[in-house]
Amino acid sequence: MSDEDIITFDADLLVPEDIYLTSGVHIGTQQKSADMKDFIFKVRQDGLYVLDVQKTDERIRVAASMIARYDPRRVLVVSARQYGQRPAREFSRAIGAPAFAGRFVPGTLTNPVHPGFVEPEVILMTDPAADKQALNEALNLGVPIIAMCDANNETRNVDLILPTNNKGRRALACVYWLLTREVLLARGDLKDPEDFKMEIEDFEAKL
Repeated sequence: MSDEDIITFDADLLVPEDIYLTSGVHIGTQQKSADMKDFIFKVRQDGLYVLDVQKTDERIRVAASMIARYDPRRVLVVSARQYGQRPAREFSRAIGAPAFAGRFVPGTLTNPVHPGFVEPEVILMTDPAADKQALNEALNLGVPIIAMCDANNETRNVDLILPTNNKGRRALACVYWLLTREVLLARGDLKDPEDFKMEIEDFEAKL
């Protein structure tokens, strides 16, 4: 983390700001899509776009509140990205939702005779570009899509954008960890954030 990454906020965040920053949640890509311009804080001297972690924090709250309203068995988590697979599985296990970590088999949502067929009421994906097959099937069925979107993502088919570095190992672990805690709190399974005993490291993909 460099000095130019330091962002100061007045608002109360879900975790201390340095947890977001040291996890690299704010580190975007060197390309920016028009869709993501509202979530970009600035561009660094090295050309990397920096995401606004205050907006990430706000969207984690909204996403958690939304997911908590569904029966967890009807929430589907998908992650084709290697670094997103372990955090997606840990999140799904903690909240009791099914997960597809790795290649998403065509027909999973649309073909009832498919052995892995599921009928989600909401879908959470790590990257709408990498999870394109799942996104297209959810879109065809009108299933609401929550997606972690980096600075370069196209988001026109995403219902709820969660702006974050969706390629970094630690960043994905941090966001999924926080989302897990907030869903459990929103559902009343946890009374206090301090009761959440999992650590970011528990969600981190092994190298």
